Amino acid sequence: MVVEEMNILTTIFLRYDNQKIYYPNSVLATKPISNFYRSPEMIDAVDFAVDVSTSIETIGVLKSRIKAYLESKPQHWRPSLILQAKEIEDVNKMRMGLYVNHTINFQNSGARGKRRSDLVLEMKNIFEQLGIKYHLLPQEVHLRHVGPAAQPVLLSTR
Repeated sequence: MVVEEMNILTTIFLRYDNQKIYYPNSVLATKPISNFYRSPEMIDAVDFAVDVSTSIETIGVLKSRIKAYLESKPQHWRPSLILQAKEIEDVNKMRMGLYVNHTINFQNSGARGKRRSDLVLEMKNIFEQLGIKYHLLPQEVHLRHVGPAAQPVLLSTR
C-alpha cells in the first residue's frame, strides 16, 4: 500500500488495485510502519536446487549463460550477478541462490514480476540445455495386502 494522503485524524492508503483504505492515525500510531527506499534499483533472488552430482564446470557454464542472458537485456538487468551455493541437503540436493539487479525500482512491481518470470523460464531452458536435473533419493517401499485372502479359482473341464 502507498500513502495517498495524510490528514490530522486519518491517513488514506492506496492499495495495488486502487482501493482507498482509511486508517485513523490513532491506530497507525500503535503499529510498525515499513518504508521502502524507492530510489535504488532492486535486487531479486531466485532460489533453486540441483543434484549434488552436478559438476563444478557445469555450474560455471550455468553462471556464464545466465550472465549472457542478463547482458542481452540491458534495459531490464544489470550484468552483475551472484550465484551462491548455499548448502547440501540430504547428500543429494545442493541449494543454490541467484542474485540479480533490476534496472527498475520498487514502484514497478508489475514489470519486476514479468522480468523475474522471464528470467526463471530462461533458467529452465539453460537447465535443459546443460542437462541439469534433480533426482530424488531412492526410497524403500513396503507393500502389504490388507483384506480377505484371495479365493482360489476352480476351473472345470465339463
